Amino acid sequence: MEEILIISNYYPPEKGAAANRIEQLALKLSDRNYAVSVLCPLANYPKGVLFKEYQGKFYVEENLQGIAVKRLWIYPSNSSGLLIRILSVLSFSFGLFFYLLFKRTPKKIVVQSPPLLLAFLSILVLSFKRKKIILNVSDLWPMAALELGVLKVNSFSHRVSLFFESFIYKNSTVVLGQSDEILEHIHKSFPNKACYLYRNYPDHQTSFSEVKTEKNNTIKIFYAGLLGVAQGVLEVCEKLDIEQLNIEFHIFGEGAEKLKIENYLKANPSKKIVFHGMIERNDLIKKLALFDVALVPLKTRIYGSVPSKIFEYSALGIPIFYFGGGEGERIVKENGLGWAVEVEDFDALNASIREISLIENSELTALKKRVLDYSKTNFNLNNQIDNLIQKGVF
Repeated sequence: MEEILIISNYYPPEKGAAANRIEQLALKLSDRNYAVSVLCPLANYPKGVLFKEYQGKFYVEENLQGIAVKRLWIYPSNSSGLLIRILSVLSFSFGLFFYLLFKRTPKKIVVQSPPLLLAFLSILVLSFKRKKIILNVSDLWPMAALELGVLKVNSFSHRVSLFFESFIYKNSTVVLGQSDEILEHIHKSFPNKACYLYRNYPDHQTSFSEVKTEKNNTIKIFYAGLLGVAQGVLEVCEKLDIEQLNIEFHIFGEGAEKLKIENYLKANPSKKIVFHGMIERNDLIKKLALFDVALVPLKTRIYGSVPSKIFEYSALGIPIFYFGGGEGERIVKENGLGWAVEVEDFDALNASIREISLIENSELTALKKRVLDYSKTNFNLNNQIDNLIQKGVF
């Protein structure tokens, strides 16, 4: 049985798209007779606090669904301060560096990027040890950091990040990118690099064999995920105009904006917005059967970014309202998955919400069925993995 190691900054029981994406990759490779192991930090995301079962521990080995998971110590933090975030990434990255340097590792290794420093240190060691490095790029850093205002152009951090970025692309054997924009960006600097599209398709344990719409006059829109600055959910709450419409907005998740959102909703009880907090993934998927439209917002159009929520919710037969621009907007529009408006255009957002409020139940049910059927055929994770294996990526 061929071995393969996956290096990631996130892995369940942590929540979120990154952890889910890496878990699905590990499980799908395991299903195809690879002996899969994962190297990651002690679980702490998204709260930035070690999960109870990992507190007081420096190193943990465990088996999760047949995957050998090895967890290294990390100084956890979800601070908005750049220096503290860097310290947190450093604490895991340097432990990872020495682990890879002195421990036995398989010939094939998947490295997740970002975090950029983690990818750089991993590939620095693995290229020296002549491993096959499969770089999985989910966002373009430092470009995304500039667009989010985290870095300044030509600052020391920016120049170092550019060096890291060039190094990991140059020294990886194969690159997987979650979007066409990522692959285009890499090919500009390294036109001969072997690059493959690897979308963040889901594989839900719970699926809706048929879609239904509740027979009432209220259409339920929801957001589920990280409540961070990049998503801008607080601003959506402030500018969403649904008080006079047959629309409700429901929020699931937690993050840096959680307290501000809760305080805003307490001060504005007439907004018809319901905050549910964090719910276990499988419970959330079951609950979403009662909802009608998924809002997927980004505060800034981030080049290369295609939120996995587009594919997650399509696979459940839930139409998408995309509020993020870029390639994600194109995917929603071209494939008839729902609605899309430009980033931060709240006039267009509210205009589209008013249109949605006029949709009849039968029309909404038909749209859900079209989205579900399209997703089954075109957003298939098993087919994607099999195609990559056939091409020799793994």
